[in-house]
Amino acid sequence: MCPAAAGRAPEARNVCRLLSRRAHGFYTKDAGVAHRKNMALLRKIICQESTKFKKVWTTHSASPIAYERGRIYFDNYQCCISSIAQEPRILYQKPKSPKSEKIEDALLLECPLGEMLPSPSDYKSSLVVLTAQNWLLRLSADSGVILEKIYLAGSCCKFRYLSWDTPQEIMVIKSAQNKLPAAARQIFGNSVTDVAVSNGILIVMYSMGLVRLYNFQAISEQFMEQPFDLGYEFNWNGQVGIVGEYPFGLPCNIKITDTPPLLFEVSSLENAFQIGGYPWHYIITPNKKKHKGVFHICSLKDKALAKNGIQDMKCCSLEPDWIYFHPDMSGRIIHVGPNLIKVLKIKEVENNITQMEIAEDFMIVANRENSVNSSVTVTASGRVVKKRFNLLDDDPEQETFKIVDYEDELDLLSIVAVTQIGADGRAHLDFHCNENGILLKSIPLLESWDVTYSHEVYFDRDIVLHIEQKPNRRFSCYVYQMVCSTPKEEECSSQEKTERVSCKKGGRIFEYT
Repeated sequence: MCPAAAGRAPEARNVCRLLSRRAHGFYTKDAGVAHRKNMALLRKIICQESTKFKKVWTTHSASPIAYERGRIYFDNYQCCISSIAQEPRILYQKPKSPKSEKIEDALLLECPLGEMLPSPSDYKSSLVVLTAQNWLLRLSADSGVILEKIYLAGSCCKFRYLSWDTPQEIMVIKSAQNKLPAAARQIFGNSVTDVAVSNGILIVMYSMGLVRLYNFQAISEQFMEQPFDLGYEFNWNGQVGIVGEYPFGLPCNIKITDTPPLLFEVSSLENAFQIGGYPWHYIITPNKKKHKGVFHICSLKDKALAKNGIQDMKCCSLEPDWIYFHPDMSGRIIHVGPNLIKVLKIKEVENNITQMEIAEDFMIVANRENSVNSSVTVTASGRVVKKRFNLLDDDPEQETFKIVDYEDELDLLSIVAVTQIGADGRAHLDFHCNENGILLKSIPLLESWDVTYSHEVYFDRDIVLHIEQKPNRRFSCYVYQMVCSTPKEEECSSQEKTERVSCKKGGRIFEYT
């Protein structure tokens, strides 16, 4: 450790501690400190009573709408609109492309911190898109200009999906499911239904609910026939070409000839399997239909069920409850039901450090009337009436949780709750403290919410965005922006009129307030 560093942080006695503290922005000269202070200030502003979220923009489209970091995409990513400006504005509008250039999937690419990149444009945000003709394109997020093109493979394989292995560093490109070749069937079996790669782990799923984990890095090192680099000439099976250029593409240079070592195997209903927590645990549902909605939390080390590790809300609802490890990396678990959200933590059993237990950290309960759901009621005249059925826990006339998300920069849980009376459904977005679950702010969503439609809600710093899919592929997008106004300004804003403007391209209608 250098003397200067030691003098700057005397409580940190080793390099690992210093690097960790620096990454979290504990030093006054680090950029992380300013960012943390700014986000803490923004959180206070958002949660204060005088702050409102005003609907500033509405649009309707005949094609799917996507959102990424302040950018709204229409027409298969051909039109990009910034939601950050005071009035959403078009960043770029590309000419209509043929079906052969249709974009199948997209990922936002932002440069990893601390990396030296070859071009200044590489430090700016990019959109990586996968086309129907197996091209991987890197587009400028602000202009849509193509910065880089990579040809993946010929017509023998159709790639359809993009995901991250290591976020912003290693990308996974997956094809549509094809019949496995004979060699792969011998190694992995006949009943493979899906595969994924995450954090260096190859995850193989089978039709009978079996999930197997393999070390993908070890597989690539053991079975790689010959390494190659993008943009360089390469000789592959007698063919010479430039890697990543048409028609050579990317050679398939990993050929698995033997069953790789198995890291872990478990059986779960519908292949539902998650890993997280500290120490490492996993969540499954026992592989029988009668156990649907029951979750087992077990130690990854020895598959031992944690104390209180069986989580069952016993809810009677049309839509099942769901559970997942908290994305804030705290090791906690979020369990969401129709009218109850539990945040759970993994901790050592008292007086037994070898066993772990699941304990409740806090709960968030839907705002419902305290009425007893009795099967027998008595009328005013004294007549006893028996109900033929009980109300469901997700009865639309009662407040029901529909979406739970985490805003990492502001450390807030954002929760959408919906109540539908007749044809008119009303929703509100609530911000809860991620540490203790206390309600800090509630934002009404002004548009009607139909629970039978598909909905997405994004809370991104000072923006709330709601995307709705209606029948017959009709899509709507509603944008709310944070405003801090005085009572006099609020009175004036309520008198503003709505201007309706038609867009010539894409058949969309925009509404500005």
